[in-house]
Amino acid sequence: MDLPIVCTLTTDQLQERRINVLEPIRNAAIKTEELPMGYAYTFQPQPDLLVRLAKLVDLERGCCRFLTFAIIANEETIRLEITGPPVAKMVIADFFGDLK
Repeated sequence: MDLPIVCTLTTDQLQERRINVLEPIRNAAIKTEELPMGYAYTFQPQPDLLVRLAKLVDLERGCCRFLTFAIIANEETIRLEITGPPVAKMVIADFFGDLK
């Protein structure tokens, strides 16, 4: 089933989400990698980062149902992969960031 490429947040909700949730996570990324269907963001492990990433995924999957999220953690890094249909790649870059 193809889901529409649409965010269900209001303008105010989106602004609040960008300031309070997306920006702190985006600023913590140490590496951004382009994937065929999206982007991957790498982070150094830090206290509560996994909790913040899980909260972000939970929030975003409610309003941007067309995106797919994966959190991959090991001893050295934490990686967040965000993918979607080809037309969603610009949305991912806009909301989460493109190559640094």
